[in-house]
Amino acid sequence: MRNTIFWVATAVALVVPNWLIFQKEQLLREGKSVYLRLAPVDPRSLMQGDYMILRYQISEQAERQHKRLPPSGRLVLSVDAQGVGSFRRLDSGSETLAANEIFFQYKFRKNRVQLGAESFFFQEGRATWYDRARYAELKVTSAGNAVLVGLCNDDLRRIVAPKRPSARTAQPPQAPVMSPPPRPSTSSRSSASSRPSSASSLPR
Repeated sequence: MRNTIFWVATAVALVVPNWLIFQKEQLLREGKSVYLRLAPVDPRSLMQGDYMILRYQISEQAERQHKRLPPSGRLVLSVDAQGVGSFRRLDSGSETLAANEIFFQYKFRKNRVQLGAESFFFQEGRATWYDRARYAELKVTSAGNAVLVGLCNDDLRRIVAPKRPSARTAQPPQAPVMSPPPRPSTSSRSSASSRPSSASSLPR
């Protein structure tokens, strides 16, 4: 009996993680890239060690329009030509989507709309690179399942921090600072000519 339980537990421990990995890889292949505007968060909780707390504008918009929401469901988002998503309405269960609309799964916990990507993990020492983050890039399927891909700046360019930060790459690139031109050095020959020679100092 104990051996059976052991082998069943071992099989579950091996199968479940591999299945989750397979699902995520399939989502990344089949999902559509959607950019969601990040909402400001409490600066004290913005950085927690090696991860960043994320908050989305569409979550706040849904909360303002609907004080009480079902524990789980789908939002309907409109997506513009650049791929930026905006909240439109809740899925009633019989929605007919327009050509520029998509579903997005959510959960309602502690009076907050959660999209399943409320934190972004990064390697130690890379926090300053993500201060410029203004959008989150997610892959979304037709059913509304989503996975976080990365963070982007105002131009929707993905922010990629170096894998091994050195003294030069520990901080994000900044504009070069122009140093003043060096002062001209005085040669030993000119300094020597400015002093009276020993011959001219002798009395005649």
